[in-house]
Amino acid sequence: LNNPFVVGAPVPPDRFVGRQSEILAGFNQISNRSNLAIWGGPGMGKTSFLELLASPDVWKEYGQDPSQAVMVLLSCESIQPFTASGFWQEVLTELIYKLDSEPDLQTEIETLLDHGKATARAMPQVLRKLGKHNKFLVLLVDDYDAALRENPHYTQADMEAFLSECRSIAYHSRERRYLSMIVTSLRRLNELGPSLTPDKSPWYNHYLFRSLKPLTETEVEQLMASIPITPALRNVIKDRAGGHPALLQIAGSLLFRALRTGKLPDTETFIKEFESQTRHIFQNIWQRCSDVEQGLLILMAWSKLKGGLEQKITIDLSDIDLTKIDVIFSQHQRELTNLVEQGVIIDQDQEQLGNGRYSFASLGMEQWVIQEIQTSDQALVQKWQTILLKLMNP
Repeated sequence: LNNPFVVGAPVPPDRFVGRQSEILAGFNQISNRSNLAIWGGPGMGKTSFLELLASPDVWKEYGQDPSQAVMVLLSCESIQPFTASGFWQEVLTELIYKLDSEPDLQTEIETLLDHGKATARAMPQVLRKLGKHNKFLVLLVDDYDAALRENPHYTQADMEAFLSECRSIAYHSRERRYLSMIVTSLRRLNELGPSLTPDKSPWYNHYLFRSLKPLTETEVEQLMASIPITPALRNVIKDRAGGHPALLQIAGSLLFRALRTGKLPDTETFIKEFESQTRHIFQNIWQRCSDVEQGLLILMAWSKLKGGLEQKITIDLSDIDLTKIDVIFSQHQRELTNLVEQGVIIDQDQEQLGNGRYSFASLGMEQWVIQEIQTSDQALVQKWQTILLKLMNP
């Protein structure tokens, strides 16, 4: 029996759990030849979500007809270094590959490539050709963040031109009726990419925005239903992984492997193994937080951190009590909302103000924050001090 849990790779469509609202939004946007921007923190299942939307079987399951759709799935991270020309070259190359059943159309697009026209300017022509064959393009773009960062071969001006091209094709051109574009990123598009100017429409306003949040308790139960586990282990998984999809896949995989040997691990053994296999995920989440977000997470863990930092922190933090934290939190609602939407923390009670309103989405994340600070060298401790001082005295 194969392990039903997937670690280190996208989850296949037949094992995908949850996200019903986002899936329906995706198909609704595709049906209307409109566009969708999906975002979520590391390990939230963005690539798995795109692969689900690229599956003809899933289309049929949701009452959609995949026969007219040409689905092209690519990652901006795979285009190294990222450039606009590299992106369109990849799109057209993948499109040709997907048109094996349409040799005439395939040849027409190959001719464009051969003539060096693998640019945004070729796309309306390509989409028109698709339309004449009663086809349309579903362009599924993973890791769109890479298109929103400069590199030595891709300047700010190049980025602005690329985003303008994308918006023009997907929103302004007559050929937009033959295209639906769905992108994924780690943060909302309005927090990435070039700044807005008063004379131009936002480069991202042709997208519907949806975030991938942690799985609900019902979805977690559905995911873990294939393995018989003790209530104690179930509680440990809930505490350590919360609803984080990648963490849950690791937990499930560990337990399934243990079951194959005929014995479930005790909770202490499981926790040690789980921590050793998830450290990189927590590190990734932590490093992708802004300085202010890291400072807020430190404050959330403050009651447990305080004793361990007395020898390290040299500034007077004695007035960081719950009252002070409540004030700080009320001044940083935007950053806290970002952390909630990325699945790092939970908004427990929207009626409550300040620190009591939020908790870590998983005990694993809270312990990572505590260990990160307690094992920091003096240079990092100085950084935390500076961040905390700025939060206390904005």
